[in-house]
Parts: sequence; C-alpha cells; structure tokens
Amino acid sequence: MSDTPAEGSVPGISAKRQKRPESLSDLLKEISENMGPRITLREIAEALDERSFGAFLIVFSIPNLIPLPPGATLILGLPLIFISWQIVAGRNKIWLPERLANYTLDKKTLQKIVRRSEPWLKWMEAWVRPRNWPLTTPLSERLFGIYILFMSIIVVVPIPFGNWLPAFAIATIGLAHTENDGNCLVIGSIIGIVATLIFALVLFLTTALFSSVV
Repeated sequence: MSDTPAEGSVPGISAKRQKRPESLSDLLKEISENMGPRITLREIAEALDERSFGAFLIVFSIPNLIPLPPGATLILGLPLIFISWQIVAGRNKIWLPERLANYTLDKKTLQKIVRRSEPWLKWMEAWVRPRNWPLTTPLSERLFGIYILFMSIIVVVPIPFGNWLPAFAIATIGLAHTENDGNCLVIGSIIGIVATLIFALVLFLTTALFSSVV
C-alpha cells in the first residue's frame, strides 16, 4: 500500500457504462481484475458509482466488528461519520479528501481483500436483492443519512463492546443501500434501534454508577 497517487484509471470500468454487474461482490471482483498495477481509492469510488456510499459504509464498519482496545473506535468510527455526513448533505457520490483519495492499493492486495470478503458478501447477497426500496427522494436519503450519522456517533463513543451492534447495523444497512433492498434496510434499522436502546441503557447505568460513587 502507498499514499502516492496512482496514474491512469481502471481499464474496462466506467461509472457511466450501460451494463454493470448486478451484485456488489461481482462489481468488486471486476474492479480488481481489470485494474492496473495500482488503483486509488478515488478510482474505486468512481467505479462503484452510486453504490459507493453503501460499499464504503460496509468497508469502514467491518473493523469495528472485532474486539478493539479502548479508544480505537474513536479513530475507526470517524470515517463512518465522514461518509454519513455527506449523505445528510445530499451528495450523490462519495467525496474523499485529496490525500485519502490518492491513497493507492496494489492489484494483489485488492484481489486478496476481495477474495476474503467475497464468501461473506455472496452469502448475504443470496437473500439481498432490489425490492421495496423506500429511499426514492432527496429528503428520504437525507433522513437516512441522519440515522446513519447517529449510529456512527454511537460507534465512536468508547463504551466496551458498545460499538459492535451499531457497526453491524451500519454494515447491514450499507449492504441494503448497495442493492436497493428495502427489506434488508428494515432489518438493519431494527438492529440499529436495538443497539441504540442498549447504548442508552449502558449510558444510564454508567451515569448512575458514577453518580453514586461521587
């Protein structure tokens, strides 16, 4: 990996092409197979096109699904806040800061990442498909962004094991967004509500305990 700019673009991949892979796993595989020796995050985002928000939500949620040392979620959760804020702002495609956008992956590294994530994505995609998609207006997209932003803030709060469930909810919602699956969106939202209730309970108990000690 490197943070130096990569030259050129992804051969055979165009955000405006008429025929595109139906699933996210197939699209990622196509990108990894048709890219040059190196590829920037900007080029990946452009190739993902309208699926970039959902795909990046999945990518940045995954690290938060594993046990991490205290404070790590503050760093790993910030990209989720960054992405969700852009949805709230009404952007159609993800925007990355110049340095992050120019961060490059070599072909072998990206192919390795795609191979490892493919079984999980394929398993999820077996029941995730375009159906009952409710986010059809700019307002509904922004309300969706506010919900993701709220969940991302919960992920960042350094509560032991408190980031796992909201991160899982965001990953599920991100997958729903890539496939326009309203049913999956509902499931992810319900998981998010449960995560919020647990967070509120833990916060209440922690506050009560602290008050009793003081």
